[in-house]
Amino acid sequence: MTHAPRPENGASQVWTGRASNRMQWVLAAMGGACLALGIVLAVEGPGPTAGLAPLVMSVVGCLAVGLLVLFGTVAFTHVRVRVDREAVDVRCGHIGVPRRRIPLAEVSGAQLAPWISPRSWGGWGYRWRPEKGTAVVVRRGPGVVIDLGGGHCFTVTVDDAEGAVRTIRELLGLASSR
Repeated sequence: MTHAPRPENGASQVWTGRASNRMQWVLAAMGGACLALGIVLAVEGPGPTAGLAPLVMSVVGCLAVGLLVLFGTVAFTHVRVRVDREAVDVRCGHIGVPRRRIPLAEVSGAQLAPWISPRSWGGWGYRWRPEKGTAVVVRRGPGVVIDLGGGHCFTVTVDDAEGAVRTIRELLGLASSR
């Protein structure tokens, strides 16, 4: 689903965008299924010939895997990005966590990445690769690479990444002319 950027409160130097990935809901459903299995095992209890230790290990394992997968995937079903005169703000999922706020004073540039693939970052989510920096990857496609100086970069997949890059560059130009 594509969401066009929109100016907020008539401000010409504010850009907002988002990207989403519906496939993450499939993984979230699998996490929910593991969680449900753990609950069913805990409620039904051991059979007459089963030992307690295998049951406890199964219940704890299903609950732990279920919670990790469920919350780990729901957090990355979508990402919201806001660029304004103060910072680039990146929020993930429905509650906005994890969140990354990059003050514009720390940004030295921005460029368009025409194709970002979860495969090149090691999957979906909040990622770090020593040769690439940090990224929030919620889907394949274009994104923004924010140069933080000193060889550090932050990458985020977002619809209308060109608009985000243009706004960041304009704001950096405004900041340097003061």
